[in-house]
Amino acid sequence: MSGTRLLNLRNFIRDVPDFPKPGILFRDITPLLLDPRAFRQAIDMLVAELRPRGVELIAAAEARGFLFAAPIALALEAGLIPIRKSGKLPRTTIRHTYQLEYGTDTLEMHADAIRPGQKVVVIDDVLATGGTVEACCRLIEKAGGRVVACAFLIELLPLKGRERIAAYSPVSLIQFE
Repeated sequence: MSGTRLLNLRNFIRDVPDFPKPGILFRDITPLLLDPRAFRQAIDMLVAELRPRGVELIAAAEARGFLFAAPIALALEAGLIPIRKSGKLPRTTIRHTYQLEYGTDTLEMHADAIRPGQKVVVIDDVLATGGTVEACCRLIEKAGGRVVACAFLIELLPLKGRERIAAYSPVSLIQFE
């Protein structure tokens, strides 16, 4: 990125009012994904934040987190752990069930994905309430991994997800009030 002018990544996030339901302002990342310069810059900026942490593994919950996790894992020469909803992985898994506003959800990863003590970063596109990312962190800890950071393209500050996952050193590139 040195020698090139940085883009304002906020300009590549589109607001979609009333999606997925009335009263919600959805932050759409697809314009950023459609622009190779913006997408590369976002990946490069996250890699620069994470490289000093000695990351061994990148973990991401489906599906948009995978879009950022894969290129970050390659850049850091780290392994990639897909964290999926229950029943989507083919081998022996470990699981973590967590509370949603109404009901519960379960995330799984392969039981052999992490060796005890490995340094893991959790990646997602957006930090909102932090519930899913916190569940990912708990799953990684259950497997013996050590979460050294959680990284996001976007953070929605009013939803206070950062407070929920403060112990996991959250990093975000774009913040919205």
